[in-house]
Amino acid sequence: MPKMKTHSATKKRFQVTGTGKLTRRHGMKSHLLEHKSAKRKRGFRKVYEVSESDTRGIKRLLGLR
Repeated sequence: MPKMKTHSATKKRFQVTGTGKLTRRHGMKSHLLEHKSAKRKRGFRKVYEVSESDTRGIKRLLGLR
């Protein structure tokens, strides 16, 4: 059987922590930032944990399951 390939877009967007959880960046931070408040933009800097319902599919794309 051929090797399983990692989904390239997924590996760029998600990171696996030491405990096996998945983290993601916040969206909405790439453009049209003038009208967004500073408080809102600060919130986009944070790293968020991926929800339980999405974790299984993302791990599969990363070749972890």
